Amino acid sequence: MKTLQKIAVPVTLGVLGLIIYHSCSAGIPKGAVAVSSFNAKKYLGRWYEIARFDYRFEKDMDNVTAEYSENPDGSIRVSNKGYNYVKKEWKEAIGEARFVKDKTDARLKVSFFKPIWAGYNVIDIDEDYQYALVAGNSLKYLWILSRTTSIPESIRLRFIEKARKIGYNTDELIWVKHN
Repeated sequence: MKTLQKIAVPVTLGVLGLIIYHSCSAGIPKGAVAVSSFNAKKYLGRWYEIARFDYRFEKDMDNVTAEYSENPDGSIRVSNKGYNYVKKEWKEAIGEARFVKDKTDARLKVSFFKPIWAGYNVIDIDEDYQYALVAGNSLKYLWILSRTTSIPESIRLRFIEKARKIGYNTDELIWVKHN
């Protein structure tokens, strides 16, 4: 019995460690490439969520915004806010984002529940930093963001086409209402 315990405990801990490691993935989907020559200072500020997939943590939410500001340690404070139209209440989540590599590479990891981190990858952005396409660490996570509550049709089509080429099922996007 002691031999079984000597084997079972380390194996169980190892499997648990692998599960935790994979849940903390700050990866990027295969085929997606983060924006290089990224200017983090220009990215800071308020963004309106234009489209997303139906995530559990954003279920039934409209008027969704993300506010990014720099923390004293160089990380980025993330404040996501939205109105749950079913429960008729505002929800807010405060988190932190850190660059995976260099600040000029738009690959970040974000956490709202440390020590769990997820990928946040800006894979397309216009030159004026008004519209952004953001990929998570898998094909389950995608956001279209804008500095205003709408985007031009040309940007919408550009982002949809790019996402489709990577493998996203863009027919499942939810177009967020803002009022």
